[in-house]
Amino acid sequence: MMYPFLTLEDNTEIVHSEQLENGEVKVYIETPDEKDCFHNMTCYLPSYRLEVNGYTTEDVNYYLDIIKSTAHLIIEFSKEGGFMNVSDF
Repeated sequence: MMYPFLTLEDNTEIVHSEQLENGEVKVYIETPDEKDCFHNMTCYLPSYRLEVNGYTTEDVNYYLDIIKSTAHLIIEFSKEGGFMNVSDF
């Protein structure tokens, strides 16, 4: 199951998984692109292992900064069924 986490001004979506059996959390980032349809990146927490498709090094560093600054929240939310379950909305 993937849970919504953040939508950026350029329609980039950041979602995350439940905590996986191996203890990792999959964070998936996807940005619409007119030429290529979508660029995407997967980051596995807590190791920050990356799989990148279509993003520049500058893009990767930008999104990695976002993930690093919110990793503690993403990991917590992954244990509780996403932001909506934690926030009681």
